[in-house]
This record gives sequence, structure tokens and C-alpha cells, in this order.
Amino acid sequence: MATTLKVSPVATGKKAWKRVAARSPASPFSHVVHIEEQPADAPRVLAHLERELPPGGVPAYLAARKAGARSFVLWADAQRRARLATVVTVSAGDGVSSYQVLGGHGEVLGTVVREKACAGRGLRTRWTVTQTGCPEAVGFKGRIFWWYVWWLLFPLWPALGVACVVGGGGDVPRGPRRIFWRAGGETPLEFRADGEVLVHARWVDQRLAAALSALVLSFDSWLGMPWDNRPE
Repeated sequence: MATTLKVSPVATGKKAWKRVAARSPASPFSHVVHIEEQPADAPRVLAHLERELPPGGVPAYLAARKAGARSFVLWADAQRRARLATVVTVSAGDGVSSYQVLGGHGEVLGTVVREKACAGRGLRTRWTVTQTGCPEAVGFKGRIFWWYVWWLLFPLWPALGVACVVGGGGDVPRGPRRIFWRAGGETPLEFRADGEVLVHARWVDQRLAAALSALVLSFDSWLGMPWDNRPE
């Protein structure tokens, strides 16, 4: 049975996020990672997300993220007593970014490499996840067929987007987002278009999977709202 992880917004007391209940208690964190280990279980908070700002604060972070840099902590508790995981940038530039995911004591849980479409080794964005001591898992954003349909209908998307916004019918159209990671003949991880990461293999470390979910959503399209792109 797959474990489900999802990055969700919470009420911070500073700004009302869409789909967040007004009665939610104020939190110093804008987003958390929820986990659901069994279909019948209620989702629980696995980690609290927080950017780790460089010297220069938020402006420096936002400037660096344009080149692909990311730096954030997954706290195990809301009081910041223990780190579940930390994401640090090893290198970023020319459309290729490499990250390390560290455990609570600084041990390396694994690495994640993102190669932007047409900047790396293909026409689709490539995500490579390597958990320490486990086989490399490679995934591509969207299926080729759906990208073909997307570009075929591209002239219509602006009009459809305006209709969605004006009519209040939901989110504007986006390109294909689903990712299947393949490793050694199996599919250990999956990212769904609704933002959920599914863990299919028992050997996948939940901490690495949670960090991956936050990383993927920090690269949401220009039509989306990346959780770490806040100006405050």
C-alpha cells in the first residue's frame, strides 16, 4: 500500500491562503508536509517547512532561487526542536541543480538532481533521486503524449486561462506534471498532478520523500504558487 505525502498551506496569521480554513490556528510556518500511511488513516503532519535564509535574508534567497538554488528545513515539530531533514544546494546553474538531503544529525540521506527541459539530457524536465545505499531513480515530468497534446493546443490556453479566472471555474490550465520514478525495474516514487507524492517501495526513506515533495513543488510552473517564493 502506497504512502502519500503532500505539501499543504496552513494559516500563518499573516496572510489568508486559498483553501485554508479561517478557524485554523495561526502558525509560524506557511506550509507543512502531511503524510497518510493507510487509506483509512487521517493525514498527519510529518514536517514543518521553513526556508533557511542566506546572509542577505529573503532578497538573497529569492535571487539565488532564480538560478535553481534551494535551502530549507523540514522540522519534526512546530517548536523547531528537531530537524527531520534539511535540503542544501550543492550546485545550481545553466538549468541543472543538484541538492543533498541531510538527516537530523547531518547524515546524507540522498541526493536529488533536477535537469530542466532542454537544458539537461532531454526535452522533458528530468529528476534523479539517489537514496544512500539504494538504486538511482529517474523520473521525467509529464508523458510525451500529453506534452504533444499540450503544445498542439497551446494557442488556446490563454483564452482558456482567462475563462477559468473570470468564471471562477478553478485553476488555469497547466502543462503535464505527473512524474514516475523508475529504479531497477520498479516504480518507487510517483508525483501526481494534484501535488501528492506516492511512495510505492518500502525501502524509500520517508524523510527523503518529504524533501522531494517540497523540492518538486518549489519548482511549480509560472502559473502556480511555489511555496518558498514568498516575499516575506
